[in-house]
Amino acid sequence: MSLHIESWGAGAPLLLIHGWGMHGGIWGNVVAQLAQHFRVHCVDLPGYGASPIIAQYDLDGLVQRLSEYWHTEHGNEPLALCGWSLGGQIALRWAHHAPHQINKLVLVATTPSFVQRNDWECAMAANTLHEFSVALLENHALTLKRFIALQVRGSEHERELLTDLRAHLFSRGEPDIEALRGGLEILRNTDLRAVLPQIMQAALVIAGERDVLTPLAASGYLAQQLPNAQWLNIKGASHAPFLSHPDIFVQRIEAFLNG
Repeated sequence: MSLHIESWGAGAPLLLIHGWGMHGGIWGNVVAQLAQHFRVHCVDLPGYGASPIIAQYDLDGLVQRLSEYWHTEHGNEPLALCGWSLGGQIALRWAHHAPHQINKLVLVATTPSFVQRNDWECAMAANTLHEFSVALLENHALTLKRFIALQVRGSEHERELLTDLRAHLFSRGEPDIEALRGGLEILRNTDLRAVLPQIMQAALVIAGERDVLTPLAASGYLAQQLPNAQWLNIKGASHAPFLSHPDIFVQRIEAFLNG
């Protein structure tokens, strides 16, 4: 079973992993900027864009598919991962599962636990995510549009960003409904806090100051618990800092990966 991955540039490999409901085309202009420094690979996760759905649609299933693909296509060449939101959780699990494959991590708007738990308050309420799951069955297109509105809420240039995201949302067709449902289950069930101290790769945690989906406290905790992490808080950004503040986003990634 294949994965759809598009590649640009030359140099050390960097794989970009998108978030829930999106596809590899969502990264916008930062791809061309990053490709001036790296061999950039943009994946459509299974069930999104041109990548077919997989049977085991959970966090470990996605990581296994990505890991197997990379080994088949590139052997033992290590790579850096840049994961956004759900993509950041995938990157964390991959780095823990196959540390020999991953040399550095860039974690964008990423949290170890997307929903609130008894000892974890800096997250979305579980019933809010449940409401998204119910709405998804009634009208998945409208639910996705509501979700992307949350991603840019409060950001500088909010209106322009929302227009851009809406234009990209279905530009590669509609995502598979099972991928959408499976992704929400991953967000509901994943809690990576216990394994963070075991993830030894150097990491750059990028947060948006105004993010309403991944609170600053969550990304700050992530940076604190990872043994070799640094934290970047982009002022004026929300959940998609690579779209709202692409220049500083690329500059800091380039410095981090080449440092």
